[in-house]
Amino acid sequence: MLQQYNKNNSFIKKWWRSIDQQIIIALIILFSFSLILVTTSGSIIANKLGLDEYHFSSRQMIYLFLASLLIVIFSSFEQKWLKRIAILGFVANLILLILVKFYGYEVKGATRWISIFGISMQPSEFIKPFFAVVVGWLLSLKFEDEFPSFSICLFLYVLVAVLLILQPDFGMFVMISAVFGIQLFVSGMPLLWIILAFIVSMFGISGAYFFLPHVTKRVNNFLDPDSSENYQVTKSLMAFEHGGMYGIGPGEGSVKQVLPDSHTDFIFAVAGEEFGAIICLIVIGTFAFIVIRSLLKLINENDKFVQFASIGIISQFGLQSIINIGVTLNLLPTKGMTLPFISYGGSSTIAISIGIGMLLGFTKQVTSLTKYKIRDIDLE
Repeated sequence: MLQQYNKNNSFIKKWWRSIDQQIIIALIILFSFSLILVTTSGSIIANKLGLDEYHFSSRQMIYLFLASLLIVIFSSFEQKWLKRIAILGFVANLILLILVKFYGYEVKGATRWISIFGISMQPSEFIKPFFAVVVGWLLSLKFEDEFPSFSICLFLYVLVAVLLILQPDFGMFVMISAVFGIQLFVSGMPLLWIILAFIVSMFGISGAYFFLPHVTKRVNNFLDPDSSENYQVTKSLMAFEHGGMYGIGPGEGSVKQVLPDSHTDFIFAVAGEEFGAIICLIVIGTFAFIVIRSLLKLINENDKFVQFASIGIISQFGLQSIINIGVTLNLLPTKGMTLPFISYGGSSTIAISIGIGMLLGFTKQVTSLTKYKIRDIDLE
């Protein structure tokens, strides 16, 4: 028993010394905000649905616990294993995206969810980190040999994009397209290929606007808010105005009583009303810190695979944060996209934790782990 305890304690110490501790602390801050905000906003929604008052907060605690475990597990893997897991994860979720079209069920006008052994999941959330890593790996191969990196990446992108549009999930399509474009740009692809990818994306966005009624409505509401019935955004802006600089106090807000998505897509509005602008800026600063620190760690990275895959993951994390906050402030058209690690949601929280875990695994200090391994050998 004591020997097993010492082994576990040794693993934790090795992991803690190898990992980016400041990013872990930033994640703990986001987790803490999540528990507070989901508890205050989720109780109102639960009562309206006839559920237990702590239905959403208790589930979010479980999701965050699982997210913590996944971050530790994925960040402990070596690069080669992260690559293999990403390939398997991408293929599995690609199959699930296809199955969603035939066996998925509809939520809010879109078929994005599928039930597997009684567990509901959204494959479009899980494919994001795996797709970013697979694209990063394929783009890195062009530096080793005359490998058709762009052709294969473009084929995979079009395949994923078509499956997302068929659901339809326009927001996820825009997210995947933006991250894919960033990875192409960073990898040094010829400008002609990047322009071609941009044109394909523009055709997709235009097609979504003209042929998907809910996308047309959301874009028109954003462009002409005065003549629209953009109820949620209007209430969100009122919440920020009501909260002011310091907020009216935890649990005292009223926006959660009128917004059906106050615990998910519009949870930042709850933060604005109850905690005020200063705390909201701290939350935004925490997201920015994670993104900037991750990018700074890649400046001196020589492994192209690590560079491209990590940039893809951190771009997803940063863009999703910007989109969610931008929607609540009426800076972007409304889109059902959660605020990473703060909004309530199992698929979103777990998928993001997989991505962040892989990011930490790519950027960890391998020398620290090696040092401990040498010490262990010397002790033996």
